Amino acid sequence: MAKNTKKPWQGRFSGKTDKFVEGFTSSIDFDDRLYEYDIQGSVAHSMMLNSIGILNNTELKKILSALEKVKKKIESGKMVWKDSLEDIHMHIEHELIELIGDTAKKIHTGRSRNDQVATDIRLYVRDEIINVHESIIVLQKTLITLAEKYSKSIIPGFTHLQVAQPVTFGFIMMAWFFMLERDKARYIDSYKRVNISPLGAGALSGSSHQLDRDYTAKLLEFDGSTDNALDSVSDRDFIVEFISNSSLLMSHLSRFSEEIIIWCSTMYNFVDLDDKVCTGSSIMPQKKNPDVLELIRGKTGTVYGQLVNILTIMKAQPFAYNRDNQEDKPALFSCVDTVIMSVQAMNICFENLKLNENIAKNAAKKGYSTATDFADYLVKKQIPFRDAHEIVGKTVAYAVSKKLDLDELSMKDFKSFSSLIEEDIFDFLNVEGSVNSKQTSGGTSYEQVKIQIRKAKKIIKEYEKN
Repeated sequence: MAKNTKKPWQGRFSGKTDKFVEGFTSSIDFDDRLYEYDIQGSVAHSMMLNSIGILNNTELKKILSALEKVKKKIESGKMVWKDSLEDIHMHIEHELIELIGDTAKKIHTGRSRNDQVATDIRLYVRDEIINVHESIIVLQKTLITLAEKYSKSIIPGFTHLQVAQPVTFGFIMMAWFFMLERDKARYIDSYKRVNISPLGAGALSGSSHQLDRDYTAKLLEFDGSTDNALDSVSDRDFIVEFISNSSLLMSHLSRFSEEIIIWCSTMYNFVDLDDKVCTGSSIMPQKKNPDVLELIRGKTGTVYGQLVNILTIMKAQPFAYNRDNQEDKPALFSCVDTVIMSVQAMNICFENLKLNENIAKNAAKKGYSTATDFADYLVKKQIPFRDAHEIVGKTVAYAVSKKLDLDELSMKDFKSFSSLIEEDIFDFLNVEGSVNSKQTSGGTSYEQVKIQIRKAKKIIKEYEKN
């Protein structure tokens, strides 16, 4: 059999494509990762062509057998990638023609690379939504473990990087759990917009063949078919949405990383990271650096950049398909790889984190962190909050001038600011009392953190069951 060297669109052209142009327009160096989805789409399309009489049973059998051989050749590493064949679609079609000749040329009936690639990417994004989702669940489980272990371990809560109020470490872990829960929900909500089949839309206007789009959608386990052929091949909203969701997830991971980087610094020393997730310095022998967390923080910029990338690619394209869209895949693939690696790296860091409980608790006692509890105490004595705020502010200023903590002041000192202050004030000025007074739903009291942990476990159990 003669080697098939023609390009699928070569009939219109009399001259050869410049070698540089072949390399410049080729996408096989990155879209080869779509091979499995491209083959899935070709299987479904071929079965549909058989169902409407375009392919007979013998031809279908030959095509399906050949597609399986191509898949095995790719997975064995024996496929030779060529810029002259442009992309994964043409490589697979070329291999089919080499294997079964003219029968393979029928497979593109009623199909354009426009709806073909749109189908491939939707299948790919659909799988990656699940992969990211499952990676987040693993991370959430680790956060639950830490929350349980340190549910009563007190650490300062901050605003403006100043000590604000005492909280528990378990409380913070639960805050991060529920941030990730929103991330998970965004991915899952987008799934229904991804899981719609564009196959059969053709180049932009549909097909004159009586294609059964619902059948191919069912074979590929899509929820249905797209409503408009022009929109089907032009739409990359689902990629934008995936990268946007990923940007929010990376923002959260970056914030977690920043907190831990600060906490494990020499000046804070609230937490220790095991040696296995740290690196050293080439010149300073004493250094133990949280490089994994710093890289997560840095890689957040990569994902943000891909969001700007895809939005810019899409912003001024005339309908329908344009070659600009070839660049959607590097943006998407980079985002997927970065996000999954970052979630996994974050999880490894959490698994190797230890809270220095005494240091954290002592830090929570500083900075007059129970001042708000003092004000709440006065409110319970029927003093309006704004007046209570002023009384406490003056008391703190006095304590600062004397270089004393609030619980080191005498009753005489307290009485000089309000006659309503009694000996029981000292029950409200210790960090344990402060933490346990926060009994409102979602608060940092020991009991409320237990409730949050129970809810978190229930959420994970429901996901795993479904």
